[in-house]
Amino acid sequence: MSQDYMIIDGMPVALEGNERNLIEVIRKSGIEMPTFCYHSDLSIYGACRMCMVEDERGRLMASCSTLPYPGMNIRTNSERLRKYRRNILELLLAEHCRDCTTCSNNGTCHLQSLAIKFNVQTVRFANTKTEEELKVDDSSPCIIKDPSKCILCGDCVRECNEIQAVGAIDFAFRGSKCTIATSFNKPLIESPCVGCGQCAVACPTGAIVVRDNRKKVWEMLDDPNAYVTCEIAPAVRVAIGRALGVSEQENSMGKIVAALHRMGFDEVYDTCTGADITVIEEANEFVDRLTKGENLPLFTSCCPAWVQFLEKKYPEFLPNLSSCKSPMSMFASVIKTYQKENDVAPGKKYYHVGIMPCTAKKFEAQRDELKTDGVPDTDIVITTQELIKMIRESGILFDQLLSESVDMPFGEMSGAAVIFGVTGGVTEAVLRKISSDNSRTTMNALAYVGVRGMEGVKEATVMHGDREVKIAVCSGLANAEKLLNKIKSGEAHYDLVEVMACPGGCISGAGQPYLSRVDRFERGKALYETDRTMAIKRSQDNPLIKKIYENVLDGREHEMLHVHYGKK
Repeated sequence: MSQDYMIIDGMPVALEGNERNLIEVIRKSGIEMPTFCYHSDLSIYGACRMCMVEDERGRLMASCSTLPYPGMNIRTNSERLRKYRRNILELLLAEHCRDCTTCSNNGTCHLQSLAIKFNVQTVRFANTKTEEELKVDDSSPCIIKDPSKCILCGDCVRECNEIQAVGAIDFAFRGSKCTIATSFNKPLIESPCVGCGQCAVACPTGAIVVRDNRKKVWEMLDDPNAYVTCEIAPAVRVAIGRALGVSEQENSMGKIVAALHRMGFDEVYDTCTGADITVIEEANEFVDRLTKGENLPLFTSCCPAWVQFLEKKYPEFLPNLSSCKSPMSMFASVIKTYQKENDVAPGKKYYHVGIMPCTAKKFEAQRDELKTDGVPDTDIVITTQELIKMIRESGILFDQLLSESVDMPFGEMSGAAVIFGVTGGVTEAVLRKISSDNSRTTMNALAYVGVRGMEGVKEATVMHGDREVKIAVCSGLANAEKLLNKIKSGEAHYDLVEVMACPGGCISGAGQPYLSRVDRFERGKALYETDRTMAIKRSQDNPLIKKIYENVLDGREHEMLHVHYGKK
């Protein structure tokens, strides 16, 4: 055997020399190792021990934390290893709530799937957790934490600390009392949590889940005295398909609209129209600050988790935050004002629903700053996953639906608005707005200035008139924190900074169906492909926007489209 090879279950497997650990070599050989705590984006933790392998001398080792070497000879599947894994699963289940049929993660729970895979049919040990230890924390409007389902894998802790730099949760206490908790065990709503929900994405069980608002939406739709509208965010259309029998590369917007009409929504709109308004307002604000040289860099304000991150951890940067509301909140204000002033549904209660890829939007919808006369502009937010469940509840065969268009009078949008759902999209849309040349050549050139791509931090330099404009595009709040510290120290200078809390942007929102790095790239590619085929490329070229400014906003832009946030 060449020294560039190792043996896995009797088969030679080549070593390329860049493997981070043994588990990467095993998976490359076509074997799926069971794990709870291993994620390629997170630090190696080695807590669950499900990925143990056995060498030729009978020694056991965790494949996630063991380096491969030439000549290594291991087994991944033996009766000893299978028994070992069954024992681990049984011990985990012993202190785990086993009401699986009523768990929101039923069918998608990794613990459940591994228990089935390894044929765990009995649990010999009693659950010794007390009622206080099992208390559910439902204080957050975004996520719910249920310690009765926690297996202490630490995925949520590392996600919150390493990827998001929020530090809202960590391990607390020791031994059998060990749990995942906030500082001083305060409710999540009182912690540094920003509602990004990435902890729920990382959680392999139902210990942290996204709050489900479907019941409230059904109540609205079932009320004969209610008039219900909704808006759909750009990222939803490229994430919903796979779960409902349609290719994820397909833009499912037309089918989504058809499904929502069948479910009972009176009018269905596209948040892209709101994004076009946001581009106009944010670009104008940017040019104004650039001209005056005030409060630079301008930070984008579309991401509600990012806004909370600044409020809670870096309030000194709040003057740099754009005063623009997010596309959802802008559009909700416009829609409700139009419905009210045109008496669209006389005598009926009016509700507006946001369908978003983002869990933090649930918090945004209930913010006092985003209410008109004490009434939320967006009454409720549901995520892509909640929409999928509602479509299934309705019995609608999604893949067989004929596409329908969004409702008028808000039925037009630009390609610039569509790309809001991917990291760098907001920046590119703003650059299209401030560009004096609207030729296709110029629009294509903007795609190559350096704002596209899935890297955590991207930098670009463009010319605006005779001035050089420096730009940073960032996704993932840990990357944002590094950027903020560089700006504070004077190490870096920018004029425009775009931040999205979720890695890759809204396409990776915690309300979306789970995606890998490859899927993240494909979803972004699908949004850019939609933009490529749209006739209108720039927000200011959308004829509907001019009508909205003249007939709905009518000089009330600051009142309806802007907001100011404060330290929390």
